[in-house]
Amino acid sequence: MSTEHEEIAVVGAGLAGCLTACFLARRGYRVALYERRPDPRTGRVERGRSINLALSERGLDALRRIGLDEQVMADALPMRGRMIHPVAGEPQFQSYSASGDRAINSISRGALNNALLDAASKLPGVRIAFDHRLVGLAPATGEMTFETPQGKVTETATVVLGADGAGSAVRGQLVGHGLLTESLDFLDYGYKELSIPPLGGDFALDPDALHIWPRGTSMMIALPNPDRSFTCTLFWPTHGTAAFASLGSPAAIERHFAEHYPDLIPLAPDLVDDYQHNPVGVLGTVRSTPWQVYGRVGLLGDAAHAIVPFYGQGANCAFEDVVELDRCLDECADDWAAALPLFQQRRQGNAEAIARMALTNFVEMRDKVASPLFQARKRVEHALERALPGRYVSQYELVSFSTTPYAEVRRRVRRQHRVLGVVVAGAAALVAGAVGAAVRGRRR
Repeated sequence: MSTEHEEIAVVGAGLAGCLTACFLARRGYRVALYERRPDPRTGRVERGRSINLALSERGLDALRRIGLDEQVMADALPMRGRMIHPVAGEPQFQSYSASGDRAINSISRGALNNALLDAASKLPGVRIAFDHRLVGLAPATGEMTFETPQGKVTETATVVLGADGAGSAVRGQLVGHGLLTESLDFLDYGYKELSIPPLGGDFALDPDALHIWPRGTSMMIALPNPDRSFTCTLFWPTHGTAAFASLGSPAAIERHFAEHYPDLIPLAPDLVDDYQHNPVGVLGTVRSTPWQVYGRVGLLGDAAHAIVPFYGQGANCAFEDVVELDRCLDECADDWAAALPLFQQRRQGNAEAIARMALTNFVEMRDKVASPLFQARKRVEHALERALPGRYVSQYELVSFSTTPYAEVRRRVRRQHRVLGVVVAGAAALVAGAVGAAVRGRRR
């Protein structure tokens, strides 16, 4: 099927949209990429909205396919494990992999977006229209209405793809037409960013780790940046005495952090200013169905299935969507009416699987990582990985360091955890037996 005279509209020039444009241009399509904001390469970045990305194998696999992996990784900082910061005492390092040499990569969302925008803009057949906010869509014809600084404009495309994030205007239009249902499940938690500047020209914390301050019902994380700073993100309840709004004055902010995050105080000179002026973002899971209508309007990435950020898989999952859509177009000979339903069939179960794993990982990060029982379980798990290479692989490694489908990861991990339960129970029985024998020996 010839693609050179068809124009595909991609709404949203974020990470998923730009990557989609690159893949489609490579297939020979003309692509119109529409973005509601000004060009981020020339505009001012909104304060406190970065949320560094943890780029892992799924995202890297997509970037390799368009030759961007080396450029992107040049500014990435590998994190080989978690550094757990207790309220008192020394931080403890927990490796992500049994071998200790595998890493996820801290990278600026803005820098990655700019790299993808540059790549898309250089490809033949791609045009990018900024300051275009979608306000109308006729799904059956592909006619779109945009608000622009010059007034409303109308465009038409053979296929319209919504890659415009969790608050997708394309999804909203489909809901408005009664063609799609959605659910938005927000957590009773929000996020706020803080910053740790370089200390004496160097990193103030170990740059080879993702730092976590687990505090039971809340937590803070910190990821390194190429300029030797760290971006910290607080994940706190949105209501109650431990909520963001409960700290109203500079003195209250300083007292709270001195009590709960004492090692942060000397490292964050702008703590109070950041806390008072950076916005609180929302966290939630978006589910929608169907992901396509009429074989000509489709959703991908967060527009179809936004997830919470606690597994570092939001962008990685969206990038994997683009790879799968490309694969479906191959198998369907670029017949969009066949490729879009096939794409949903293959990806929806995987999107739901990572959504559930991300929610579970929030509890692990804010609470369990500091538990001696959790740490012992991880040691046993890594020992099993070394003893049974390729046969026993942790959930974290399968999610972050492979492209095993997310749904298959969940099935495999359930099987493995039954094995792990037997091993832990057996070890506990041996310890109990040894203790009992020692006690009996003393009595005799």
